[in-house]
Amino acid sequence: MVKTALVEKDIEEGKRLIEELDKTNFIVHAALWFYVSDADEWRLFIASPFVEKEGPKKSYNFIQSVLAKISPAVSISLKEISVLKLSDDLIKTIRSAIRTGHGISGIRFTGNVINNTLIEDAYIYRMV
Repeated sequence: MVKTALVEKDIEEGKRLIEELDKTNFIVHAALWFYVSDADEWRLFIASPFVEKEGPKKSYNFIQSVLAKISPAVSISLKEISVLKLSDDLIKTIRSAIRTGHGISGIRFTGNVINNTLIEDAYIYRMV
């Protein structure tokens, strides 16, 4: 199977969404595009204490309101986003290998194994 590509437009729009979330009370501790091989798709994973405190539904509603403000400049749909708790196993695994600080980075992380977990492909903006 040919893998779906992560294109520059997705990378730039993901960065823009994280920048906009940074202007709100939705604190982003981890943000990355992650290739989900079973579904052959890229998902924007966002981990925040907001998810822990308010739950996924309010988190998605909050992100949707931010997406509405920056549309049409950002065409990422909510279906492409997954909100995660900071305690999520994948986030903890990647954080054990990479820390970026609070800024927005651009780290391509491809074909790596961390603690017996294969990270086939990812583009990391932030991993605090």
